[in-house]
Amino acid sequence: MNKKPVPLRLKPAGKGYMWGGERLKKEYNKADLDVTPLAESWECSVHPDGMSIVAGGEYDGLTLKDVISSNPQFLGSKSDAMPILIKFIDAAADLSIQVHPDDEYARSHEGDNGKTEFWYVLDAEEGAELIYGFEHPMNREKLREAIDEGRLEGMVHHIPVHKGDVFFVHPGTVHAIGKGIVIVEVQESSNLTYRLYDYNRTDKDGNKRPLHFDKAAEVLDMKPVKLIRQPQHMVRYYFGCARELLCRCEYFEVERVQVTKGFSFSVLDTSFQVLLCIDGNGGLETDESNKPVRFDKGACIFLPASLGRCHVIGECTLLKVRC
Repeated sequence: MNKKPVPLRLKPAGKGYMWGGERLKKEYNKADLDVTPLAESWECSVHPDGMSIVAGGEYDGLTLKDVISSNPQFLGSKSDAMPILIKFIDAAADLSIQVHPDDEYARSHEGDNGKTEFWYVLDAEEGAELIYGFEHPMNREKLREAIDEGRLEGMVHHIPVHKGDVFFVHPGTVHAIGKGIVIVEVQESSNLTYRLYDYNRTDKDGNKRPLHFDKAAEVLDMKPVKLIRQPQHMVRYYFGCARELLCRCEYFEVERVQVTKGFSFSVLDTSFQVLLCIDGNGGLETDESNKPVRFDKGACIFLPASLGRCHVIGECTLLKVRC
């Protein structure tokens, strides 16, 4: 018997990579994650490397994966497996220069999905940059030589970053998030990263992190990338809110919603949706709920397919993700 869908408040999995910081704990209410430094919080995830857990309600304490396994209809008619992973990232130091494979390569060589990803910049220190694409045509030999001689940073585009910027990262694109940037990442459900260069850093035990040159060279797009410009987005104003479509691809759609009084929308039987609060606070009401699901900055709520009419109250900024 199919259970009625209800909103699921999620607790994230924390990741303590060496380049992480403290901002997610201090500014996005992740202080209960016992990870230091806290580099990433996987807010909506069924990936075995870090699963979200339901907080409260009849599914309290269960992983999101377990809930979906028992209620596959919660994904909707468009998906038979969870297609996305949503995370906060705090780059207190530069991330490695890296690349992700596409679905075809990842599934045949790694048994995982490829990694298409979208970044929304929550904050960026003055002068912060990210790396995106090669400046000039490359090949395997030039790449190997540049890495060995410590010149790779001079072969890639360095893009100034500001709060509110958005970036879509195709598989095969060389890239890195720079120091002083906090982002939301929406991506395929995957944890595949091939590192090209990691600044010769060592961990607390004096060990360098492994690099993956051969695999990276197989999946890299060696063509130069044109200068990255911010896309123009249309903001639509409604009574009580403003909505802006930030990204749409074959895997997901991301919309920014600025709620000043109220915001109503529907979750149909075709797919689930996810709300991520990036500022402010509020509550989520449904036709079946007796009381609103309260949320504040940093909160993530999974909305199962067929949930029906939803209404957000309060003053907040949301990222609404739909597949």
